Amino acid sequence: MDYQKKAVCTMGIVLINVIVFLYLSFQGMTESGSFILKHGGLYIPYMQQYGEYYRLVTSMFLHFGFAHLCNNMVILFFTGWNLELEIGKIKFLLIYFLGGIGGNLLSAVEEVWTGEYAVSAGASGAIFAVIGALLYIAIRNHGHIGNVSGKGIIFMVFCSLYAGFTSTGVGNFAHIGGFVSGFLLAVLLYRKKDKKHSAGSYGGFYR
Repeated sequence: MDYQKKAVCTMGIVLINVIVFLYLSFQGMTESGSFILKHGGLYIPYMQQYGEYYRLVTSMFLHFGFAHLCNNMVILFFTGWNLELEIGKIKFLLIYFLGGIGGNLLSAVEEVWTGEYAVSAGASGAIFAVIGALLYIAIRNHGHIGNVSGKGIIFMVFCSLYAGFTSTGVGNFAHIGGFVSGFLLAVLLYRKKDKKHSAGSYGGFYR
């Protein structure tokens, strides 16, 4: 990871998530579904009945408890840092937010299909979008991007999805939707850097 450059958008998103969590922690129980719903959690019946589509975004900044927050923010910091430095601030933000919304939409489709609704929240859909984008860029760069390898990304995705499908209360369709959205967005947005210039910026990565 290149610490000479700062991934300000990644750090900003992490900071906002932490501030929101601390603020809400003083207001009530962040582990409570009703409390999270009151403060912007994703709940499909409210979108259908009242048109509260803003929940597709606000839910990305809410977390069920401290462990949920820490797990997501640690992963976001390391994956987001690599992606932002590689692809740029604007494209990173597009992948993060559009990928997160894509994950939430697939989760919504799954809930409507099954008829089983629940309050959901968390940044994991957007984080999986970042991971999906990293995988595409790693493929384009012969297996690596910064300090992250394509094999490492695939292993991360496999472990995360396995843990999700073998646990209860995990929005697996948001993860899948985010990952696919991030990968496709990277296909549209990423342009491979010129070797001559990239080598200096990334400590001789191309050699």
